[in-house]
Amino acid sequence: MSELFYDAAPNATRVAPERSRPRTYPAKPAEVILFGTCVVDLFFPEAGLDAIRLLEREGIRVHFPQEQSCCGQSAWTSGYVNEAREVARAQLNLLDNGLPVVVPSGSCAGMFRQHYREVFAEEPDTLKRVDNLAERTFELTEFLLHVCKVDWQDLGQPTQIALHTSCSARREMNTHLHARELLGKLANVERLDHDHESECCGFGGTFSVRMPEVSGAMVLDKTRSLRESGAVEMVTADGGCLLNINGSLEKQQQAFRGRHLASFLWERVSGEVKP
Repeated sequence: MSELFYDAAPNATRVAPERSRPRTYPAKPAEVILFGTCVVDLFFPEAGLDAIRLLEREGIRVHFPQEQSCCGQSAWTSGYVNEAREVARAQLNLLDNGLPVVVPSGSCAGMFRQHYREVFAEEPDTLKRVDNLAERTFELTEFLLHVCKVDWQDLGQPTQIALHTSCSARREMNTHLHARELLGKLANVERLDHDHESECCGFGGTFSVRMPEVSGAMVLDKTRSLRESGAVEMVTADGGCLLNINGSLEKQQQAFRGRHLASFLWERVSGEVKP
């Protein structure tokens, strides 16, 4: 391994590489599609509803196609190429209507923007549609920050939080930068750094199933770092990581918990405190 990584300051490694050109953001649209992700749909449906509420608050009409399912990431990263392509094609057909696609998960948004080009590498005609979808896909915090240009009044009580960004979302979509800047707009929220922010939580989709001992050790490091940060809670835009981290905390019988960033943001700007 390069000495660069040994000598790097905490959280300086494993960041998204510089883009060849900055992304150009469009004007705020009248309508969008929310791609809810399978994890949000199955385990954190309230976070999906809160994402819709945040978008509607900006005057945007939100469409939620009921036929949407998985983006195909789990199959793709596990090496099931044909199965991933079948799932990805179904989503591509569903989203092939020109509307911006907002995703409350950087890893799923990264699948659309980065990996669909690999999935359909041998289909030139399909690649044109893939490139079009990639340009229309935005992670939720990225969209609120750079497209909606939100200017929020923080209606919540003063609090201290820690941020977790999934490693794939961090590298592929720069979600750690978008989330940090968006949270920085909330006057009563202090984001506390923790020394494992750039580290994987150990979930990694099927990785946690195939290598449970390694995954378990990784999430112990992550949860210890979060608890020692001094934060009241953790927020994240990745449902898979949230499942893994909260599951570990529950097993450890720790009171500290994380929640989806969409729900945290909605609470701050709406003033609604959920039980």
